[in-house]
Amino acid sequence: MPDSRPQPPPRPPSSPGPVPVDPAPLLLCGARLTDGRTVDVRLGGGRIEAVGTAGSLAADGTRACGTQVDLTGYLLLPAPAEPHAHADTALSADDDGPVSYDPRDVQRRATEAALLQLGHGATALRAHVRVGDVAGLGALTAVLRAERSLRGLAELTTVAVPRLLTGVAGADGLAVLRDAVKMGASVVGGCPDLDPDPTGYVEAVLEVASEHGCPVDLHTDAADPARLARFAAMAGGLRPGVALGPCGGLARLPAESAARTADRLAAAGVTVVCLPQGGCGTVDRRGTAPVRLLRSAGVRVAAGSGALRDVSNPVGRGDPLEAAYLLASRHGLSAEDAYAAVSASARASLGLPEVRVEAGFPAELLAVRGDGLSGALSLGYSRVVVHGGRVVARTSAVREYRGSAALSAEVEPGLPRQGRGSA
Repeated sequence: MPDSRPQPPPRPPSSPGPVPVDPAPLLLCGARLTDGRTVDVRLGGGRIEAVGTAGSLAADGTRACGTQVDLTGYLLLPAPAEPHAHADTALSADDDGPVSYDPRDVQRRATEAALLQLGHGATALRAHVRVGDVAGLGALTAVLRAERSLRGLAELTTVAVPRLLTGVAGADGLAVLRDAVKMGASVVGGCPDLDPDPTGYVEAVLEVASEHGCPVDLHTDAADPARLARFAAMAGGLRPGVALGPCGGLARLPAESAARTADRLAAAGVTVVCLPQGGCGTVDRRGTAPVRLLRSAGVRVAAGSGALRDVSNPVGRGDPLEAAYLLASRHGLSAEDAYAAVSASARASLGLPEVRVEAGFPAELLAVRGDGLSGALSLGYSRVVVHGGRVVARTSAVREYRGSAALSAEVEPGLPRQGRGSA
């Protein structure tokens, strides 16, 4: 019997959209590193070419410096990544009625959301996109268009998220999922908790992922330890990797049960992506995974943003530094470990190469005004974002105080400010 389902549009060719040219050399001058050094950093060909003491690289004469950016007063860090965004529903909280899945609306929201998060510092983003049901494949098509339009500014990848994959209703969902991967979704995802047969759902996801060599990124509250253990056992051998999130239910389990589950996740090599800033629409219950317990068991823990101003979190900001701040202030992580959750661990969960502020590493960097990492997480409003070796976003914040003449004379000269200087 011929297949009567609507066929997906052909996978878009890889060439459309702006293709970034090799950027000219860029010299970042006078930046402070987390170890206290003040350095110049020369970028070229999308990578860090050299790191030297302040003033040394501009004068060494071995290579044309190109453009110089003064980062005096800024802390230079590996750029964050966003491992869990919802591009199809972002920025829809103020819309009247249900969320519009008109492709034009989705593309506009997805592009604006990615640029907002890029301004915060995230140069790579993973967007979960619903497929099937009301959204069909239109939302995915729109986000893929946004992905192409953002080339050279940020790296956006998509996760196909079907609702049902088992039973009679799930047959269509499975077909749509396969179509989504053929169209260009690079990750297979979903929410097994919403399917009548969660184990069967995971089996279907892993089958499609194995067919196409895709990573897996699943939503789960993780409130059922036996189910989560089965998921981990099933997914443990899959390469290029499996992520689960937000796993807030783990924090509600008895301590002994949560510890056993964490050990199983570690043994399976599964990454947990927590959402300190709030939940997302695919998982109803809120709460943050027990990050310290998971880390002590050896689980890689990354932190994402989840909902960005949609009905699940109308005030979501999508700021990785806020996620790190919350991990430090509410969940007891050091500033260094909290920032690693939104940078090194987040990049690793996306399959991206490691970034260090050292020669030879990718030029994916974030400069934040502040003397140290704790200060940057607390009050780091002014930011300079580098992607592919060039400045792609800049945010300058200025805070000034005005008062009485006595206040101005006695206090104002020492008041803290953001945004002073040319950067």
